[in-house]
Amino acid sequence: MKLHGYFRSSAAYRVRIALHMKGLPFEQVSHHLRRGEQRAPDYLAINPQGLVPSLILDDGTVLTQSLAIVEWLDETHPAPRLIPVDPIMRAKVRAFALAIACDIHPVQNLKVLVALKRGGYGQAEIDEWAKAVNAEGLAACERLIANETGPFCFGASPTLADLCLVPQMANARRFGVDISGWTKLVAADAAASALPAFQAAAPESQPDAE
Repeated sequence: MKLHGYFRSSAAYRVRIALHMKGLPFEQVSHHLRRGEQRAPDYLAINPQGLVPSLILDDGTVLTQSLAIVEWLDETHPAPRLIPVDPIMRAKVRAFALAIACDIHPVQNLKVLVALKRGGYGQAEIDEWAKAVNAEGLAACERLIANETGPFCFGASPTLADLCLVPQMANARRFGVDISGWTKLVAADAAASALPAFQAAAPESQPDAE
C-alpha cells in the first residue's frame, strides 16, 4: 500500500498509527503542505480535495479521509481491533474521535490558519486562535472520558479514540496549550505514546520530518 501524507499532518498521523498497529507494510509519499504540494494536479487526480492522507491499495483503489481509512483497516485487518464490537462502546469511541477529527482539528489546521493570515490577522492572533480551539475542544474531550477506565481513552487497549487523541495533543503542545489539568487525556496520551506503533508513526520518526 502507498500512503500519501505529510509528517506533521494529524490526519496522516492517525493512519500511520493504524498501519503500524496492524503490522501492515506501506510506502510513504510526502506532499509538503506548507509549499502547497497537495494542490498539484497529479495529486488532485488522486484526491480531488487536495488533502492528506490518501491510501492507495495494492489494486489501485484510493481511500481518503483518515477515519474512513482506519475503519477500512479495522474491517479488513481486525487484529488488533481499534473500534469496539460492543455497540455502545463503539458509539462512544466514534464520538470521541469525531469530536477531534471534525470539531477541533479542522478549525485549527493549516488551511484555516493560512486563510486567517490572508484575512489580515497577525501571527500572534492566529496562534491564539489555534490555542483556544485546542483548549476548548480538548477540555470537552476530557469530560467525555471522565468515567472511563484506563490506561487508554476507553479501557485497556488503544482504540480509534487514542489514534485521534495523540496527534491532537501534539498540536495542543505545539500551540502552547496548558494540558496539565487534563489528567485523563494526559494519561491516555502517555500510555499510547509509549507503544512502538505510536512511536514509529510519530512525526519526528518520518522520512520527511523537518
